[in-house]
Amino acid sequence: MNATTINAPADTPFVEVTREFDATPAQLFKVTTDPNLVADWLGPRGLDMTVEKYDVRAGGSYRYIHKDESGEYAFRGVFHTVEQDKLIIQTFEWEGAPGEVCLEKATYEPTETGVRLHQHSVFSSVESRDAFVEYGMETGIRDSMDRLAELVAKEG
Repeated sequence: MNATTINAPADTPFVEVTREFDATPAQLFKVTTDPNLVADWLGPRGLDMTVEKYDVRAGGSYRYIHKDESGEYAFRGVFHTVEQDKLIIQTFEWEGAPGEVCLEKATYEPTETGVRLHQHSVFSSVESRDAFVEYGMETGIRDSMDRLAELVAKEG
């Protein structure tokens, strides 16, 4: 299995995530944007997920809720740019920190053996980025990327 690389440079509001998948850009894009598959890969293992809306198109929006024994964690955002099999630009907001909106850019780059998913997130401040890291963002990202690789292999 390919490794997920997470880079959160000190004193910047950025997080970079990179992962290679054994799939075509079209296959990965389909799995990451299908509202019926989102709950199968997005978020940490061990949480239940309800997808209220996942409308991947320019101007579309999303909202989903993760649940565990400690409570509910709702997230929402708007898709600003969607280029089939190539690019998604969206906002991301955890409703537990209202007004702390992150801008995310995901690119689907073909490689010789598959596709590289590269995500670049820009937080409103270094402090905001650091808070998300402290709340367990790394675990959620790594679990999501592993679950996504498993789903892509299954959906193939």
